[in-house]
Amino acid sequence: AVDGAKRMQVLINDLLTFSRVGRLNDARVGVGLDGALDKALANLGAAVEESGARVDRPEKMPEVVGDPTLLTMLWQNLVGNALKFRRPEAAPHVTITCEPDPDDPGHLSLSVTDNGIGIPEEFAEKVFVIFQRLHSRDAYGGTGIGLALCKKIVEHHGGRIWIDTAYTDGTRFCFTLPVTADTPVRAGTHTDEKALT
Repeated sequence: AVDGAKRMQVLINDLLTFSRVGRLNDARVGVGLDGALDKALANLGAAVEESGARVDRPEKMPEVVGDPTLLTMLWQNLVGNALKFRRPEAAPHVTITCEPDPDDPGHLSLSVTDNGIGIPEEFAEKVFVIFQRLHSRDAYGGTGIGLALCKKIVEHHGGRIWIDTAYTDGTRFCFTLPVTADTPVRAGTHTDEKALT
């Protein structure tokens, strides 16, 4: 009963967060993607340390216009999934990239790639639907809201998110975010990496 009550409280909190995206205190300010990622990694510090994860990231990412709290949540959910759905025999290795979108000059193309258990191609769309889970709660915790929240956050900011099904050594989430006219975007920003161990 106590476990059920705790799960229900977590679910209610997650649902409130999901429902508030774009409605409550919607900030539209310049947000450094680096700063948002820094906060997300700080929040995930215990999981990074416990799993022995390595996180490779661009040396410098540009600023976008958006909500800093939501963009931190986006990073936290994507990197958190990479840490959670890891292979038991290997420490997580997460690679984050950021470069101009070749298909849309007004957007950034970003990705979060891991070496985890992966997502079968037939579930590539299903995982973004609220409450959809591919594993039992006993195997992996969570409420089934995280990726639906990511999709809502990205779309709220004018981008899109998908899984790169051609990548089969884990999971690669790709997403786009619009940049402002005065945002400097350099190609190849993903080549300089910082490692966290």
